[in-house]
This record gives sequence, structure tokens and C-alpha cells, in this order.
Amino acid sequence: MASGWNWESGEGLLGLDDPAEWDAAFERGENHLGTAAIGLAFNCSLEEASPRIARATRLPDRDQRGFAFTAVGTAARLNGALTPELYAVLRAEGPGRRSIAVNAIDDTLTFVPFRNLPPWLKRWKAVSKVLDKLETWRLETAYAVSDAWKALRGRRS
Repeated sequence: MASGWNWESGEGLLGLDDPAEWDAAFERGENHLGTAAIGLAFNCSLEEASPRIARATRLPDRDQRGFAFTAVGTAARLNGALTPELYAVLRAEGPGRRSIAVNAIDDTLTFVPFRNLPPWLKRWKAVSKVLDKLETWRLETAYAVSDAWKALRGRRS
């Protein structure tokens, strides 16, 4: 642990700033590669971090894949952009509320200028706005009906 990174416990990996160290850990089959991908997103250029983050999104451990998608969102937040490789990862995982990439996609939609988004993500932004509005109307209607029902029952008592 001379490097300050503990691959067994994950301690210090958010400070990882050496893509070659990540590559070596990947080859060794170390734990916490998704966590380390977040460190790369924080501490390396987008071009250096991108291929490693993309690789981490395909890890067999679901939790570490989740951290890798957190790294994608972090990269979008810090750089206001993603690489074509990371957009492809998001597209492959798919948008939607049940997707492991949902937060990364939300971060991308928030921090990357609309004009720089790929066409599929621009369409998803429009679709998600419509779905959010429909859900708002559904909830408002349900609450109004519930309130009216309570008021009606209260008058009968």
C-alpha cells in the first residue's frame, strides 16, 4: 500500500490520479475498480479517465458498476461534456427510472449543454420532460380527488 491506495478496502481510491495504476489493478482483478473510476473522474483528464470508466461500467459486481456510473455523472459534472465512448455506455444501459445509469444520465442532462448532447439523449430529455409533466398532473388529480372525497365524507357526518 505504498501508493496510498488500498484495493482491498477501497480506502484512498477516490484520490486515484494514475490511469496506469487503474489499468494494472484491472489486470490483477482487484476490488473497488468502480470506486477508483470515480477517483479518475475527479483527478484525471476526461480523455484519460473515459476508457477506464467505460470498462468499469462492465464489471461483474453490480455495486462497482453503480460506482462506475457515478463516475460517468461526475465526469459530466466536472467537464460539462462526455466522450463518445461514455455516451455509448449510457445509451447501451438505457435511460429510464429503473436503469443503473439513471443518475448519470440526469447529471449529463443537467451539466452538458443541450446543443452538445447526442441526438438520442436530446430526444430522451424531451420525452422525460413530458413524462414528468404527466406524472405531476396524475398526482395533482389524485390529491384533488382525495381531498374532495374527504370533504364530501366530512359533510355527511
